[in-house]
Amino acid sequence: MQGLIVLLPGVIGVVFDFVVIPLLGLCLLQSLVNMRLLRRLKPSAPITGCEMQNVSVLIPARNEERRIHECLASLIAQEPPVCEIILLDDRSTDRTAEIALELGFRKEVGSRLRLVHGADLPEGWVGKNWACHQLSQAADPGSVHLLFTDADTIHDPACVVSAVGHARVARADLLSLWPDQITGTWSEKLVIPLGYLLFMAFHPFPILTWLQSKPGRVARWGFSRKRLASMGAANGQFLLFRRDSYRLLGGHEALRDHLVEDIAFGRRVAARTGEGMRLVNADGIDLLRCRMYAGFADLWQGFSKNLRPVFEESHHLFLLFGLVVGSLFLLPFCFAWKITPASPSVLTAVGLVLLMRLILTIRFRTSWLGFIAHPFGIALALLIALNSWRLCMRRGIVWKGRVYSGATRSLLD
Repeated sequence: MQGLIVLLPGVIGVVFDFVVIPLLGLCLLQSLVNMRLLRRLKPSAPITGCEMQNVSVLIPARNEERRIHECLASLIAQEPPVCEIILLDDRSTDRTAEIALELGFRKEVGSRLRLVHGADLPEGWVGKNWACHQLSQAADPGSVHLLFTDADTIHDPACVVSAVGHARVARADLLSLWPDQITGTWSEKLVIPLGYLLFMAFHPFPILTWLQSKPGRVARWGFSRKRLASMGAANGQFLLFRRDSYRLLGGHEALRDHLVEDIAFGRRVAARTGEGMRLVNADGIDLLRCRMYAGFADLWQGFSKNLRPVFEESHHLFLLFGLVVGSLFLLPFCFAWKITPASPSVLTAVGLVLLMRLILTIRFRTSWLGFIAHPFGIALALLIALNSWRLCMRRGIVWKGRVYSGATRSLLD
């Protein structure tokens, strides 16, 4: 036993030197490349007001009285104005619908500001997907673009015109904006910025961009649809579709029981890269703000809904990803408190993690508390992931008064 204790620091040093540090170096390099590829959109008006009349803005809302006024007011203030803004009140029990009416929304078909009351949730549907499906059916048949945006978003007056202009230039079938994330409480500041860390460190933007530039490369290099799908991701707070592409993908009806529909849409578009479809993600922090959750309880429940279902049927991938994240972004801090022969390697790993966090904090203007208390944020995120696993394996996930099994299928057809 004493011999093992003597050898342990050396083993730790080898693991850090030959596994942890090289992988963190790759994550840092990947983050730098991804940040360069993730173009930051600025307020601009690259298209005409006439073209904006081809855009339908669609907002699903369920019990959103705390946030809906700012969201709708910001959309009404878009310059140039969009064709229509449709709010679907998904069986709310608060003042969501009343606030919309106070802002000028009407129930009559053809109103530019229109309020739709959602039908009962059918068996086998997730609530948000059902709401978005109804919105797509209510949209003006002449609209070229469908913009699905969440009720907790706040849009710069040039947000929609800038996004539509970029989507046209980039020939995007789906454009997704990543907003300025508003964080109020300690738990939000610790956990929400980690989304940028994981997205930038692990998402293969360079490969997908390379394939999209010449779709013929997909067949030439033997990329399967499943492999292509693994490169896809999108942010449901802002999904701008070309309407024809939305139909080709099957719309929200094709994802009726998927708990993380934004990631699923990103995967479905990426899977069709060989057919010429283009998924474009963009940095929208100058155009869009969002307060995802208001406090620890909301954050715990919201991420518990998402984290396990993101990996769909793959239990092994969920566990592997959790192990990688814990090993790279938490483990170095667990060994850093005590001076041992392995300390130089451990401190190098800690330095790489903090450098990554520093760069991402500055780039995406996230909370400095998240940077300073990084290990606590990672630990909390891993606990939420375990809770998500527990809920999916046992009693199901409760979200906005509805219960879902958590069994999420991979849907690529």
